[in-house]
Amino acid sequence: MNQFPWLTLMGLVPLVGAIVVWVLPAGLAPRAKQIALGFSLVTLALTVAAALTFSPHSTAQFQLVEQHQWIPQFGVSYALGVDGIALALILMATILTPICLLAAWHDLPGEEGTSREKNYFALMLVLETFMVGVFAATDVFLFYVFFEAMLIPVYFLIGQYGGQRRQAAAVKFLVFSLAGGLIMLAAVIGLYTQGPGGVDGFLVQKLTGLHLSESTGRLLFLGFFIAFAVKAPMFPVHTWLPDAATEAKPATAVLLVGVLDKVGTYGMIRFCLQLFPEASKWATPVVIVLAVISVLYGALLAIGQTDIMRLISYTSISHFGFIVLGIFAMTTTGGAGATLYMVNHGFTTAALFLFAAMLVNRRGSKRIEDFGGWQRVTPLLAGSFLVAGLSGLALPGLGAFIAEFLTLVGTFQRYQVAAVIATIGIILAALYILLMFKKMMTGPKPDLAKGTPDLGAREKWVVVPLIALFLVLGFYPKPVMDIINPAIRTTLGYVGVTDPASVVTVADPAQPTTGVTK
Repeated sequence: MNQFPWLTLMGLVPLVGAIVVWVLPAGLAPRAKQIALGFSLVTLALTVAAALTFSPHSTAQFQLVEQHQWIPQFGVSYALGVDGIALALILMATILTPICLLAAWHDLPGEEGTSREKNYFALMLVLETFMVGVFAATDVFLFYVFFEAMLIPVYFLIGQYGGQRRQAAAVKFLVFSLAGGLIMLAAVIGLYTQGPGGVDGFLVQKLTGLHLSESTGRLLFLGFFIAFAVKAPMFPVHTWLPDAATEAKPATAVLLVGVLDKVGTYGMIRFCLQLFPEASKWATPVVIVLAVISVLYGALLAIGQTDIMRLISYTSISHFGFIVLGIFAMTTTGGAGATLYMVNHGFTTAALFLFAAMLVNRRGSKRIEDFGGWQRVTPLLAGSFLVAGLSGLALPGLGAFIAEFLTLVGTFQRYQVAAVIATIGIILAALYILLMFKKMMTGPKPDLAKGTPDLGAREKWVVVPLIALFLVLGFYPKPVMDIINPAIRTTLGYVGVTDPASVVTVADPAQPTTGVTK
């Protein structure tokens, strides 16, 4: 067991930061955002330090393990630990949080130093605590607690600080999420009754490999999967996402779509596949179909959007379809590609939302048709937005390309038709990204944009790290893949599947013009 509580500290530091920001006296209130940024950077430093102690060669499923009794009468433990998948997602979350805080610097104009601004930045830190907790929990009930607790800060971030339709969007988000969560709670309790029980009966390790009846396993699988499909979001339970992401402040939208929604796809790997292997294989044909529909449906709707934020929201539905496709292909390549896709999607979505918000703030409109010719006025911002868009369409050389390629190759190994149909999503992605860029950035220099400033110093601190991450993950993803691959192989081992045999053609000396399949 780990001797140093890395994961607890990574969750505790932003929570302490939130409390400090909340209780700041009036004289120090204008420093709330600087203090929040400082605590988020400390959390990032702790995460990097913890990652350096992580060994990709360990035979244990979880590392950095912490375990203490919490509610022993009900078998609930305070149990934390990470494998390569969880570690990669926690790193993504702790990198994005300070970037989002920096991007949100002037989200509340005219309210600097007020209690409302303090609450805004404090809520983002609370959300970071829950994001670390949900990926690190190795007790199923503790995971559920974090899974539901995340709704609280997001609800207030949307409902109190969002756009004109913020209340309706926040309520819709809450209703969908609570409905999925309640279904999962029933499945969590049902799973515990099938396990060995005891003071730590909710541990993932104790609930793995249970001999469930066919009907019981499938019902429990559905309870978990429905909640994760809502969170992901997958077709047809996706309709809350465009409203929530469009009405939320851009920084909130990034944390919602870039990080929180990954809890759904992460849960599919950690719980659906590992705890219900038979049911996962039983449901795979339907899940594959829904994933392909999500890929095409999200992309087609993105093409027709006139609101830039809504367009970006629909692209995420398409991208999550690719991720789910890779997960349920149940191949090493597909699983690794899906996990890498989660990480790259987080950074790509962050760039698209935040760079688009910089344009919207300058223009005063979210409507794509209200732009035009802006590359002549703000060339740095336009160029940054283009790079983010190219990452969204998976251009070679940027991180999303490798992830999407691996996902489709892994899917093709087992489901050729689904992989071929899903590749249409690549063409559609090029359409919605390039058409959007053409309408917004090309053409004559607009009169309305005269005197508009290009990227400022603070904005460059938002832009540069994200573009650097695109390039690093595009040209050298090996460090991330090294920690992801062992976790994927372990999960597929629990499912009881192996990669399909490769088809290799070798020359036959007796028949030089033919081949023998080996």
